[in-house]
Amino acid sequence: MNPRIFLLDAYALIFRAYYAFIRNPRRDSQGRDTSAIFGFALMLEEILEREHPEMIGVVFDPPGGTFRHKEYPEYKAHREETPEGIRLAVPYIKRLLEAYRIPSIEVEGFEADDVIGTLAQQAEREGYEVLMVTPDKDYAQLVTPRVRMYRPAQGGGYELWGEEEVCQRFGLKSPAQVIDYLALVGDTADNIPGCKGIGPKTAEKLLAEYSDLEGVLSSADQIKGATGAKIQAGADTARLSRYLATICTTVPIELDVDLLRSKSPDTQATEELFGELEFRSLLPRVLSRASEAVPSQPKEAASVGLAKPREEAEIPTNDLFALELFAPLSSSETTEPERLSFEINYLNSREDIEAFVCKAREQGHFAWDTETTDRDPLRAELVAMTFALDDASAYYLGVPADREEALSLLEPLRPLLEDHTLLKIGQNIKYDLQVMASYGIEVELPLFDTMVAHYLLAPELRHGLDELSERYLGHIPMSFEQMIAPQSKSSFDLRAVEAERLAYYATEDAHLTYRLYTLFAPKVEERQMGELFDKIEMPLIPVLASMEREGVRLDVAVLREKSMELGQALETLEEEIYLLAGHPFNINSSRQVGQVLFDELQVGGARTKKTKTGNYTTSVDVLEKLRDRHPIVQKILDYRGLKKLLSTYIDSLPELLYGDGKLHSSFNQTVASTGRLSSSNPNIQNIPIRTEQGRSIREAFVPDSEKCVFVSADYSQIELRLMAHMSADPALLEAFAQGEDIHRATASKIYGVPLEEVTSDMRRRAKTANFGIIYGISAFGLSERLSIPRGEAKELIDGYFASYPGVAEYMERTKAEAKAQGYVSTLLGRRSYVRDINSANAVVRGYAERNAINAPLQGTAADIIKIAMVRLYQEIKRRKLRSRMILQVHDELNFNVYRDELDELLPLIKETMEGVLPSLSIRLEVELGVGDNWLAAH
Repeated sequence: MNPRIFLLDAYALIFRAYYAFIRNPRRDSQGRDTSAIFGFALMLEEILEREHPEMIGVVFDPPGGTFRHKEYPEYKAHREETPEGIRLAVPYIKRLLEAYRIPSIEVEGFEADDVIGTLAQQAEREGYEVLMVTPDKDYAQLVTPRVRMYRPAQGGGYELWGEEEVCQRFGLKSPAQVIDYLALVGDTADNIPGCKGIGPKTAEKLLAEYSDLEGVLSSADQIKGATGAKIQAGADTARLSRYLATICTTVPIELDVDLLRSKSPDTQATEELFGELEFRSLLPRVLSRASEAVPSQPKEAASVGLAKPREEAEIPTNDLFALELFAPLSSSETTEPERLSFEINYLNSREDIEAFVCKAREQGHFAWDTETTDRDPLRAELVAMTFALDDASAYYLGVPADREEALSLLEPLRPLLEDHTLLKIGQNIKYDLQVMASYGIEVELPLFDTMVAHYLLAPELRHGLDELSERYLGHIPMSFEQMIAPQSKSSFDLRAVEAERLAYYATEDAHLTYRLYTLFAPKVEERQMGELFDKIEMPLIPVLASMEREGVRLDVAVLREKSMELGQALETLEEEIYLLAGHPFNINSSRQVGQVLFDELQVGGARTKKTKTGNYTTSVDVLEKLRDRHPIVQKILDYRGLKKLLSTYIDSLPELLYGDGKLHSSFNQTVASTGRLSSSNPNIQNIPIRTEQGRSIREAFVPDSEKCVFVSADYSQIELRLMAHMSADPALLEAFAQGEDIHRATASKIYGVPLEEVTSDMRRRAKTANFGIIYGISAFGLSERLSIPRGEAKELIDGYFASYPGVAEYMERTKAEAKAQGYVSTLLGRRSYVRDINSANAVVRGYAERNAINAPLQGTAADIIKIAMVRLYQEIKRRKLRSRMILQVHDELNFNVYRDELDELLPLIKETMEGVLPSLSIRLEVELGVGDNWLAAH
């Protein structure tokens, strides 16, 4: 069998995935619609698991118009605006592909089908079999004996369209006639006009007799009746339609099979992304697939259906809707779920509100929710507020659009929301706090967030209200789409929704939230996480809300300057690379880079081998091992790094600014299962720091004004210190107690030399071992990271455990506990479940064991910084300081500090952060920095 190349039409599949979930959209705990991302990931997993493609690539349409728009401006002009869920999905899907190590391909000015058509023909000429994965029937024109369509089938699974299937489907003699067929009948999806009045059956008959469009047009005067007249009248639009429908196969792109060759996924990057998106059920599939051998014969595509989840109990309920992914698409009109029976009380006057406030005070707690005009709480306006005091009734307050009227109506609620004695219950309550802050109301503790409570109880599951309601209450809530019907989701007016419908939708949320509270509150106590919940997670919510609202100022001029600098640096690197190569070539082409490095410069030496296609692998991993062989290798690595830095961060961050010139990142409390906070829009925590150019991005993060400075406070080696405490290893504890350079001390022990004789290379290797071993790094992984032989890496690890035997004992003890109880805990009682710890699959089990070792360390570090954040926020507030905490990045806190408060705040920050857990057997150490920007504060 010839090697196979799978080429996926990105947008065609993304749209299909999105609409497959239209009845039950997937939303994460932040309210984002992740349907398209999840559906695309499921589809991709199916192809990878079932087909084990030798080569695979995903092709995207470029932004802006194409050559067809220049010829015919009406091309695709009637299409509705891309749904928000798809716009959100595309950047995440590109990150998903990067984590899977599958290339994303895009050529300016050409659609995905043009690129796929070009690559397919090139591949066919080189002897490959091509599977074009798309539901778009236009691809049928490209089908040949070696190029086929791998098409999502109605009813589930996939079907292969070869020449026979295409001819049967269109009633034609050959796939080449598909272009002429489309020219005659047109294509409503792309707004291709065709020949007016000619339908499919007529087109089939005409092409059967006259072969192609020109044959039909030249014979129009011989065709009898109305058909001949229609053809003569529509000749020009038919020729235009043929031009528009013809897939271009001369796109300026070269087939690079080395780039397309299937690679093992980056499991760490996949885990981070799936954690951010709350796709926890998919990760075991990726790990399991990565460890499986490729079967000798692929299964027939026609028999492929969606696989049954490996362990259904671990799959969130709503994920089961993925079984409809490739079913026939139907109208978005759906039957509403059965409504709950509870009484809705309308708060129509100030007297009604005051009476409700009295009832809430008597009850001692209340659940509440807000309905707004925007998912972004900083931009949202209130439409309604709802409350529940028990499970029998709910209260609805409509809020007028006029701000002054709204403020007057909300004033009687201020004492309720600002009362320190009443428990406020909500689902994702941080959003509601933000909305109320826009109306001048500061919601005070105590709080009970059902989303966060469930996160503590089941961190690996999803925590959205719909999922929780269906899983624990057996009720499917009214969806947003059902509530706004018949309005379009892309252009709805919430205030125009029928009053009773909006009232039920809104009060249902408060009612469900109250019922979930009655379930989760005792469970949190039962699992001995009450203090973690009440003293850390709930007080953290207003801290995060404050940080999000405060934001961080971005100096766009700095980024523009860096963009120019990097652009010039890229040009310089390009010239240097050409000089070293002896001629210009496409540095972005893996094939051409391979030819220069391995054929012309012989960088790889005698061990370098060509693939079957005559190309070489030029991935970062490969080039890293060759950096010392020739100066051109480092130049190419530098070129790639700068290009990614420029596009991913420097040129994109300014696009995320709000009107105040600040970035207002969202800090997410319920994503990482270990308890760590994450951020999004933008992801502050992903800003690179390992290279000088990456670190320089922080120079653009500046204080609010000249009256302020940027302060950074970073826990020093906190996880290593926690390892010393948890393992109780005497040598490790002593090294920290003496204030030694821990990496130098480790090198001294491993290599058996005095501290003063430790070389910089020894320290570097010991540092890698220190951090790698607490993440369960293997000898192979350490050898790769340090570029040393595997045997030497094993000796290094063995030397480490001989030096710190308590660490080895801790690891074995932790794994045993995880296997016995199914979870591990932080020092403060946070649980991290390791459900695959007893898996028969060694790869999956090993991954779970590494998680079991690291989760208590990372989780405790997360708990520690959260406590510090709460205490600092409350103390800054108590002292009525103007300075504010603005960013949290892993083990680091950042502040916008007024210069006249600096002397008071610096010791407060250091003492608070270092004094979080006085019971630790080691001392926490915080490094402070002050500067005119984030970089200067380090």
